[in-house]
Amino acid sequence: MPIPPELVGILRNHLDRYGVGDDGRLFRTRTSGVISGSAYAKIWKEARTYALAPDQVASPLAARPYDLRHASVSLWLNAGVHGPEAAERAGHGVDVMLRVYAKCIDGQREIANQRIEGALAS
Repeated sequence: MPIPPELVGILRNHLDRYGVGDDGRLFRTRTSGVISGSAYAKIWKEARTYALAPDQVASPLAARPYDLRHASVSLWLNAGVHGPEAAERAGHGVDVMLRVYAKCIDGQREIANQRIEGALAS
């Protein structure tokens, strides 16, 4: 996933301070083991309380880490990134992209009409 430069800096600082495990994992237990799903869910739940307003914490917003990926892809598509490009960035095939995310595209009809009219006028 492409990330903003500010997050790249945070990630680099984390790598400089903690490194990675022998298997290349970024996050691991104190003994370099794999973090269990239940531990990860507990940490995620707590992190939401720091990152979100109380009414957002009570909502399903970013309930799972995967929701952030879904939000990113939806944002890209609504920003006008073409499906094949968004699919490649997300590691999807275009068929998956259209099946899963087509319902998330909103407010694009007027822009599409303008593009069609512009193409026909050329």
